[in-house]
Amino acid sequence: MSQSEIDVTSQLVELHKWIDSACKRGAVPVLTGMNGDMDTVGSAISLAASNPNMLACGLHLGRVSKKVCQELSAPFRKLSNGLADLPKNLGGIIIVDAAAPNQVGIDLPDHIPKCILDHHITDDWVLSDTDLSVKLPVSATTEIVANYLSKHSPDSLTEPVRKLLLAGLITDSGRFKHSSKESFTTASLILNGSNIDYAKFVEWLETSKINSSERGSLLRGMQRANSTNSGEWSIIHSYCGTLEGRLASLLLGLGQDISLVSRNKDGETRLTARASKIATSDGLSLGKIMQDIAKQLGGEGGGHDGAAGWTGTTDRITAESSFIAHIAKLKRNGE
Repeated sequence: MSQSEIDVTSQLVELHKWIDSACKRGAVPVLTGMNGDMDTVGSAISLAASNPNMLACGLHLGRVSKKVCQELSAPFRKLSNGLADLPKNLGGIIIVDAAAPNQVGIDLPDHIPKCILDHHITDDWVLSDTDLSVKLPVSATTEIVANYLSKHSPDSLTEPVRKLLLAGLITDSGRFKHSSKESFTTASLILNGSNIDYAKFVEWLETSKINSSERGSLLRGMQRANSTNSGEWSIIHSYCGTLEGRLASLLLGLGQDISLVSRNKDGETRLTARASKIATSDGLSLGKIMQDIAKQLGGEGGGHDGAAGWTGTTDRITAESSFIAHIAKLKRNGE
């Protein structure tokens, strides 16, 4: 067993001890990141399936995660009143797929032990002695959960749980575009012993209905797209009113290193960026760039090397200019 495998095994053992202890003390909510994407939701519901004292919950279900949860009748509680919607006797709180407290969207009490499960490049958590952080260099948080369940709660790997885990891994890795070889091992772990038809599952997962208004927004966004060079990197950028992530993925397919999509609504500006695997291999980390923008302009920013975002009150043009300027400062590996 390699040192990295030993480290992973050790962290999963510590996670199991923490969960066992917390569940003996009381209820343990498994909170999702407030964007409600498939990785955070799939991770929370799957982990919660391992113990009856755990409950997956959060502020929001994204488009894909809502579709998957409805199809699988997966238990997820939306918290309209924050922690007030949960039992009073909490033994601990698990937060999945959130790189900072502000990405949860709920004020977390200091006196309740916290466990953080995450894989983001950025990390702004401040932990106490009773808290635990399990952060592994994987492509999706569902990889952590899949390996945990396999080792410590194999009976929890039901067909619906396997589908939730697989959906999170597929969507967060860009269908394995930004995956390490370990991600394929995890995918194999999820699929082995299941009746999942991978090709059909991916097609179903990616066939998401959009209405005529959303389709029009995407088309207008593509028409507005402009290409520019920023230092040693090529960027294609545009703006739209909805489905920023989908537009960013579509634009990246045109061959640039980076796609950037901005949105301004109700006084709030959002930047959504995607990068090619070649670009991230050459040293680009969009998560760190978005974190730097937050330090400069305020707001919240972070994410992965190949997919990240920023949200704040600065106007759209200033935010875009900041992003492009930060990219221009970054040297490309080997050049």
